[in-house]
Amino acid sequence: MDTHTPPTAAQAARAAWMRVLALADSAALAAAYQALGPLPASRPLRAPEVGMTMVRGRAGGTGEQFNLGEMSVTRCAMVFDQGVVGTAYVQGRSLRHAEQAAILDGLLQMDDWSESVQTIVIAPLAQVQEARRARRAAEAAQTRVEFFTMVRGEN
Repeated sequence: MDTHTPPTAAQAARAAWMRVLALADSAALAAAYQALGPLPASRPLRAPEVGMTMVRGRAGGTGEQFNLGEMSVTRCAMVFDQGVVGTAYVQGRSLRHAEQAAILDGLLQMDDWSESVQTIVIAPLAQVQEARRARRAAEAAQTRVEFFTMVRGEN
């Protein structure tokens, strides 16, 4: 019996913007954050803190799982006066990146802030990340080798 339920549209949208925030360059995130201007009051529910997490992999992408190693992760949770909680987990040890991402996550959950944060922060960061992904894919494609078999006859 499969107990996994697919995410709702709201959960999928939140996962997408949290990914953009987590993968953003810290300087670009800080610049976009500043472009929003004055923000609603927030306070730490869980102040930014650095920890470690185990990275797991799968042999061949689908095989047995194995522990690849540990990596640093910074997490943060910010609560707004409206009761909205924004959270963030970012790779590395950047306390400010995690705090800004958590605040932006909270703002994106608020109807009166969502559209402007999507326009000013998420869309430009996502565009940069997609361009980076496309550039890396093009570089990797240059090294691709295609194998084929030639049939020599009916011997």
